[in-house]
Amino acid sequence: MLILSRDTGERNHALFGDIARFLRPQSLLVVNDTRVIPARLSGTKSTGGRVEILLVERVSADDSSSDANWREDWHALARGLGRQPPGARLRFAGDLQAEILGRGPRGEVELRFCGPGQAGLLARIEEIGTVPLPPYIEAARKELGTVFRAADDKIRYQTVYARQPGAVAAPTAGLHFTEELLTKLQAAGHEIARITLHVGPGTFRPVTTPDITQHRLDSERYEVSEAAAQSLRQAQAQGRPIVAVGTTVVRTLETLARLGPLAASCGSTRLLLVPGAEFRVVTDLVTNFHLPRSSLLMLVAAFAGRESVLDAYRDAIERGYRFYSYGDAMFIRPGSVLS
Repeated sequence: MLILSRDTGERNHALFGDIARFLRPQSLLVVNDTRVIPARLSGTKSTGGRVEILLVERVSADDSSSDANWREDWHALARGLGRQPPGARLRFAGDLQAEILGRGPRGEVELRFCGPGQAGLLARIEEIGTVPLPPYIEAARKELGTVFRAADDKIRYQTVYARQPGAVAAPTAGLHFTEELLTKLQAAGHEIARITLHVGPGTFRPVTTPDITQHRLDSERYEVSEAAAQSLRQAQAQGRPIVAVGTTVVRTLETLARLGPLAASCGSTRLLLVPGAEFRVVTDLVTNFHLPRSSLLMLVAAFAGRESVLDAYRDAIERGYRFYSYGDAMFIRPGSVLS
């Protein structure tokens, strides 16, 4: 773990398990408890050709039909769909089917899934779907010729506190935490609060606009409970540190702050945080090392200063830190990081 001072640019290095040494007293750690769903489905078109679907977001559900079937409408991305028109049907493993309701210009598709009984699509994809790993992980595996079991990814690509199903990518800063470490931090006087933001596929989309403020993030659903909002209000009132575990937590809390006084909320956010942005809630940040030209790296640069972050990245590269989803961590906080 690289520890970086927001104030001075000072750096330190430690094992992540020793993060308690660098947390300020009575910190409130806010984690994202979204759970990655096995959102990648392989199926066939009416022509017999193969198609691959990536589920993005459930739009609506209906389990009240008289024929005891469930129906759910989902936004998705599709590869191999060809010229299949609205009304065409796709078939997946078992008896799962989907009807195409509409199509977009970049592979976007709206699908209506149906099946017998009351279980719903989330239960079915646990049986037949696979976890949609980041493209760079899949590319590295192909290059190495390494074989991984899909069942292992369902476990490894989740935080230990993942509870709410709906994400297609993990909030990877949380992958560093174990149950034992969380217990240790609470015993040391720190508090843990949970919020939810369902990470979408747009998190991997690079920034291509010359003006970074013109980059448009995909909408992502979030939920902040009254218990979490109360913890946030108390921490602010008492002047305690609010530590965001991951950029998804930052975007959720800063979205909440822009709606007014901190309160329970359910909604969607497209908040883009770039250098010059104001941070109204988050004081400290646990994050991974991100891809160049990504909105994630720009958020971190906005939080700790562009030059300070780039210097820290150069230091990390020289020291052999691992980057991206399964990589090492950075902890950014005010004040001195030397101990």
